[in-house]
Amino acid sequence: MLLLDKPTGLSSNTALQKVRRLFNAAKAGHTGTLDPLATGLLPLCLGEATKFASELLEANKCYRATLKLGVTTDSADAEGRILQTRPVHVYESALKAALVRFHGEISQIPPMHSALKRDGKPLYEYARQGIEVERKPRKISIFALNLVSFGGDSAVIDVDCSKGTYIRVLAQDIGETLGCGAHLSALRRTRVAELDLADAITLDQLEAMSVDERDAKLAPTDALLAGLTKIALDENETACIMHGQAVRRLGKGGDRHRIYSNEGRFIGLGELSAEGWLHPRRLIAEG
Repeated sequence: MLLLDKPTGLSSNTALQKVRRLFNAAKAGHTGTLDPLATGLLPLCLGEATKFASELLEANKCYRATLKLGVTTDSADAEGRILQTRPVHVYESALKAALVRFHGEISQIPPMHSALKRDGKPLYEYARQGIEVERKPRKISIFALNLVSFGGDSAVIDVDCSKGTYIRVLAQDIGETLGCGAHLSALRRTRVAELDLADAITLDQLEAMSVDERDAKLAPTDALLAGLTKIALDENETACIMHGQAVRRLGKGGDRHRIYSNEGRFIGLGELSAEGWLHPRRLIAEG
């Protein structure tokens, strides 16, 4: 697995394909896209690690977002068409008070400029035709929302949130709460689950490295599952799991675990049943 610091202006898939070619990987996948406008942490999976890419789709994420106050756009971000410009008369105290209102579980209406589908067609295709369709509000959670800086008509905030959160919708809603409107002018993802932007590398850095230097930047596959409890197997249990058989283990039914062989090698993801069995769910291919 590689932790990439994605640049602005590049789609997640384009970044993925550049990395795949640099590592000459037959298989590659990402763990959740970033918009071209956004920068920051994009965990990429190569080879067998692609089996576990979906694990981070459900993970909590952290962002640093820049809000432009007084200007609303049709996409709620800087790439959209300006809909309205309003004067900004906002004090820092009012902004901090507004942020408090978005802590905890809240409802968001997904934006029209999104990949969510309606009747088999992405919402952004309707938006491009000037068609707005009804979207149901969705429950999301904001675990932390802190003001980093404020400059009159621009604010920088740190957001710790659940999966499915649209930061541009959050920016838009904060602007409406303040009465002046706002849109998202910049976005940087800083954390995905246990993975941190501080450990990421840029494409420019990768391209300047030798093959050995690049390989040294790869993280082990089990880093994708760092939030799960580890289970070590003995030799017989390892053989059973590798043949797709369950082994006896007590614990809470439904809990998932990282599983390791008797030699300490990560071999995959297991799930406990209510009856006390550890079932293999996804395994690393041997050899």
